[in-house]
Amino acid sequence: MNALDIINLSKSFGAQTALDSINLSVPTGSRTVIVGPSGSGKTTLLRMIAGFEFPDAGSLTLNGQTLVDSTHAVPAYQRQIGYVPQDGALFPHMTVADNIGFGLAETGSARTERIQALMDSVALNADMGARWPHELSGGQQQRVSLARALAQQPRLMLLDEPFSALDTGLRGAMRKMVARLLEDAGVTTILVTHDQGEALSFADQLAVMRDGRLVQSGHPMDLYRYPDDEQTARFLGEAVVMPARIEAGWAHCDLGRVMVNSNGFAGAAQIMLRPEQLQLSDIPADPDGCHAVVTDRDFGGNVCTLTVELRTQASPGRSLLVRSSGMHAPPAGSAVQLSILGAAHVFATP
Repeated sequence: MNALDIINLSKSFGAQTALDSINLSVPTGSRTVIVGPSGSGKTTLLRMIAGFEFPDAGSLTLNGQTLVDSTHAVPAYQRQIGYVPQDGALFPHMTVADNIGFGLAETGSARTERIQALMDSVALNADMGARWPHELSGGQQQRVSLARALAQQPRLMLLDEPFSALDTGLRGAMRKMVARLLEDAGVTTILVTHDQGEALSFADQLAVMRDGRLVQSGHPMDLYRYPDDEQTARFLGEAVVMPARIEAGWAHCDLGRVMVNSNGFAGAAQIMLRPEQLQLSDIPADPDGCHAVVTDRDFGGNVCTLTVELRTQASPGRSLLVRSSGMHAPPAGSAVQLSILGAAHVFATP
């Protein structure tokens, strides 16, 4: 069952098309991430769902209720949708407890108990209720903002790049905590981000936007392994893309003969491998194999990104990226042999 259905949603600002016939279904209880470069339309789409903007065409339906169509629009305050902005947007003149309790119908001890339960749910100590927003760290402010949104028992939670202002270590911890909290609460969630790693780790459904269009959606692993086009492939991570001739489930390319997921296609095509699919071994494991030389090594701790230059007759001098264990990565100047882990992906052909 879907919690949210977006049907042919379009929006223009003057001559600029922000959204072009967007169609997307968000399953109940899921975590959907909308990802795309700046200007792709992802924040405009989120604001449409929240009720802060209204479409020129199309409709939105939440749990069977039409939020907006060609005849009417439900105001934002009546949609029962939680919204956590990038900066938290806490009221600076209110304490943490008052921020969380803003809008609660309960009074007296019932209100106090409800606020404390919400603070517990986002791992905030009880003594923090008397603090002011400026006395909190960035991560604590985001947790207060999330607790305030949860206080309204929303049917849908919208997260607008809520982790972008946090440092790298805290960002990962907050992302995991928020994902677990929302999953335990059974709250359907939509996160907007331009961070590919964040999108892949948080989502159970990923939607990629580009130039106001939804170009591909599905499970994060499927989009990472089987993107529809080269732009999507490179947006979701580093990719090795090269021309090939496909015959009987194999690609003949600069790397030699590579297994592909061709689905019966034969002929000229572009294929893609992720750098972690390229495996290195010492020369000469196979005199007829794909030989290369390591020209650069970017040490990153547990993972090392290597640049290797092919030494094949078909494409001498071509450079590729390879990921290797940081502990065992060969130094620059090493002669190596390349092998392929798994199958290459064949981009959709016209």
